[in-house]
Amino acid sequence: VQLQASGGGLVQAGDSLRLSCVASERTFSDYVVGWFRQAPGKERDFVAAVTKTGYTTYYEDSVDGRFTASREDNNNTAYLLMNNLKPEDSAVYYCVARIYMSRFASEYDYWGQGTLVTVSS
Repeated sequence: VQLQASGGGLVQAGDSLRLSCVASERTFSDYVVGWFRQAPGKERDFVAAVTKTGYTTYYEDSVDGRFTASREDNNNTAYLLMNNLKPEDSAVYYCVARIYMSRFASEYDYWGQGTLVTVSS
């Protein structure tokens, strides 16, 4: 499955952004959709994930309560709503997909191209 992430940009601390991830296949509903981010000089870190049903979500501790992962399978699209953004949230954000839930980047089969989020203080 091919993934296309979008929605990044330059915002100020406290602002919100919504990232989108559009999948190329109707079998999108067969996949867990995750979000990872990578800041300059750092590894790719798990941010959030939404299960196939959309009923269960997972978050990294620093974004829990501020970010919301969701999906609309009829549109083959997943979203990451990011509220109260902080400068430390600045990174390239990637949407990813695999059959089963994982918090490890190496276990994801499919990656989008990334979208840059920059949060100024």
